[in-house]
Amino acid sequence: MTKYAVTAITTEYWRPGENYLQKIIAHTKSELANGDIIVISEKALAVATNNIIDENTVKASLNAKLIARFWMRLIWAQLLGRLCHFPAKLLENLQEYPLEMGANHKQTALNHTNPLQALMFGSEGGIDGSNLPYSLVSLPLENADKLATEIRDFVKLVLQKETCVMITDTDKTYSFHGFHWTPRPTFVRGIHSVGGFLAYVVGRMLRFKRRSTPAAIAGCRFDVENALRISEVANMARGHGAGRNIWEMAENFGVSLSGVTWEMLERVKHKPIVIVRAKR
Repeated sequence: MTKYAVTAITTEYWRPGENYLQKIIAHTKSELANGDIIVISEKALAVATNNIIDENTVKASLNAKLIARFWMRLIWAQLLGRLCHFPAKLLENLQEYPLEMGANHKQTALNHTNPLQALMFGSEGGIDGSNLPYSLVSLPLENADKLATEIRDFVKLVLQKETCVMITDTDKTYSFHGFHWTPRPTFVRGIHSVGGFLAYVVGRMLRFKRRSTPAAIAGCRFDVENALRISEVANMARGHGAGRNIWEMAENFGVSLSGVTWEMLERVKHKPIVIVRAKR
């Protein structure tokens, strides 16, 4: 089994419109070697490319309001969350799921994914509000494969280094006897994006092996098992930034769920880039 050396790169927080290509070059040029794997956070790229939505501008439908009030506060807090072995603190948060803000969030999920994704307890189809201010959420990258290729080609052009680029997300892929599935979309062959919340519940309830999800890979070919291992070691090195979810983030800053600001986020160490190198 290949062993990997991992280096997490601390950078400033990437705001919308950030030149992510120049940021990647500036922060990796002294570290990179030929054959390295550059693992980039999908969230950081989504923010930099302005692939975000202000949920204050979203008008919740009756369906979204019902999901927030009954599905989240009852089904997830009292049944599914327990089956999925959620910690007590998360169950408490779900029991007090914010109705107006939560309904807007569920409407965003209904607008951009499908009902099975909208019924997730969070990160519906890759939609995520952690490490974002106010009522902003990021959307999954629909062009993650093209971005990975763009980054790989730019690194080769500027630094003259042959590298592999992987874009990853903290949302989990579950594995059982060589079959791999995730609730969110991915461009990586061999990982099946199926089932929405059902895929998540089965994976968590039965405690199948779970690892962070590679959304796209450019510049090399890995078997699925190695891709998942690299994604997971990079995720462990990166950490959680301001918090693993909006509740934890708000608690860390001592503000309301929509009270986090850009300036608060900029005070936290962020590691959107991880360099992974196979040990020889």
